[in-house]
Amino acid sequence: MQHPSKSPRPSGSAKGINFGALAISLAITLAVGALGGLLTARSVNGWYKTLAKPSFNPPAEVFGPVWTALFILIGTAAYLVWRKRHEVLHWPRIVAVYAIQLILNLMWSFLFFYLRDVALALAEVLVFLVVIAMNGLVFYRVDRRAGFLFIPYFLWVSFAAVLNWQIYILN
Repeated sequence: MQHPSKSPRPSGSAKGINFGALAISLAITLAVGALGGLLTARSVNGWYKTLAKPSFNPPAEVFGPVWTALFILIGTAAYLVWRKRHEVLHWPRIVAVYAIQLILNLMWSFLFFYLRDVALALAEVLVFLVVIAMNGLVFYRVDRRAGFLFIPYFLWVSFAAVLNWQIYILN
C-alpha cells in the first residue's frame, strides 16, 4: 500500500519529469524554429548575402545553433509551466501569450527573409520583444525557472532587433 502523502509518478516519468509532455513541448517549439528555417533558407544564401551588414553581424553558421538552443530553453520553460497548469487561474491566457510569441517569432522570419521587408520586420521585432518580455513575466509568475529561461531568448532577439535596425539603416 502506498503512503498517503506520496502520490504516484506520472507514467513515462522519472523524478517527476513527464518525458512525453517535455518531448511535445520541445517538438512544438523546435517545429516553429524549423518552419522559420524553411522561410529563411532561400534568402540566407542569396538575398541576405547581398545586404550591407554591420561589423558585429555574426557569421551565418552561428544562427542555427543559437536558435536551436533558444528553442530548447523556451520549450523547457513551457513544459515547466505546463506542469503547474492546474495551479493557475488563467491557463488559456498563458497558452495564448506563448502561442502569440511563437507566431511572432515565425512572422519575423517570414517578413525579413521571405518577404524581404526589412522595415516591416523591424517594426514587428519591436512588438515581438514586448511579447517575449510579457511571456517571460507570465511564466515567471507560474514558475521562476521558466521565467529565467526566457532571458537568453529576450537578449538574443534584442540583439537581432539591433541587427535588423542596422541592416535597415545600411540598406
